[in-house]
Amino acid sequence: MPDGFLTANRSFFGLLAANTILGTSLPLLIILGGLAGLMLAPTVALSTLPASLQTLAGLFAAAPFSLVMGRFGRRVGFALGGLLGAAGALWAAFALIQGDFLLLCLAHMALGAALACYQYFRFAAAEVVSTQWQPVAISLMLTSGLIAALIGPQVFILTKDAMIAVPLLGAYLSLAGLSLIGLLPLLAVRMPSIGNLPERPQMTRQGIAKALQKPPVRRAIGTVAVAQGVMVFMMVPTPLAMIGCGLSDTMAGDVIRWHVVAMFAPSFFTGFLIQRFGTQRMCQAGLTLLIIAAAAGAAGLTPAHFYGALIILGVGWNFAFIGATTLLAQVVAQEDKALTQGVNDTIIALSSTIFAFAGGGIVAAFGWAALALSALGVVALALVMLTYTERTSAV
Repeated sequence: MPDGFLTANRSFFGLLAANTILGTSLPLLIILGGLAGLMLAPTVALSTLPASLQTLAGLFAAAPFSLVMGRFGRRVGFALGGLLGAAGALWAAFALIQGDFLLLCLAHMALGAALACYQYFRFAAAEVVSTQWQPVAISLMLTSGLIAALIGPQVFILTKDAMIAVPLLGAYLSLAGLSLIGLLPLLAVRMPSIGNLPERPQMTRQGIAKALQKPPVRRAIGTVAVAQGVMVFMMVPTPLAMIGCGLSDTMAGDVIRWHVVAMFAPSFFTGFLIQRFGTQRMCQAGLTLLIIAAAAGAAGLTPAHFYGALIILGVGWNFAFIGATTLLAQVVAQEDKALTQGVNDTIIALSSTIFAFAGGGIVAAFGWAALALSALGVVALALVMLTYTERTSAV
């Protein structure tokens, strides 16, 4: 990377550091949600309720956080998110001490809202660099996911038994500490002034319609929603499908590990590819890879098929997600950013929720091949629509 980028974009690296530290909470919560739920739930059937409510809270928190940032600035929004994450972790710790399942559920809702806030770091990254470097900034911001995926489980291993009297208490307390430490790099960040907007954005039907007026905005949001939804659609049921085929849970975990690596490792160069080929080509390339991943999944039930499908799925998601995010950052006016980005992330969360529930049901009822073929059909339709709308409307 040129030295000029390093010296001229110090605020970007402050955001990257904050996102990396705060983002470590995601893999921690993937592990903690089910285990803590199993400890406190009155029945095994309710053990996943904290994690489910965490996802649901993210769906409803995405737009309000964007509107807060549009009115008071990114740093205020991220500070609120970090403080909410710390509070949620402390509530969860107190729930473990008290053996209170209801409080644990409420705590995970707060943590889910904080995770929704952290998603806006990718848009903040695009705002602190020049237009030329926006694709690179957005792409590199997602590398924090790879670092978090490596650090988060290790933090869990080191802290889960720190408080011997209460299992998992140390992990929640470490999560609270990370949520506060992650705010420190923001002190060195200088975000562009939000200025005096002609009107404050509101999440109304008219406001949403306005946000979706531009064809490039609809293409960006549609692409990222399909990419996120199909990724979750295939990823979530993978362990269930593999174990159902007689493969080991250890191998299933390894497939997911390499899938996560494939999701974030390309971020080191995806931004440069966007500079070279443009956002539209990268979105199309990402959707094409998702089709290949679905075809690979439908082709067989061997370890090679699962590894290949999930790794290609991760790379395809990366290309489509970063390409669509860059397109959205480029085509939305300053006064419309808060509302449009809030709509975008709400739709992403809604897509993730719907596809996650649908994926498990389809695998259980019809099998892995049917799920993969369903994913192929969804992405193929999205690719056709993306290509058609590009040709019939001007950016």
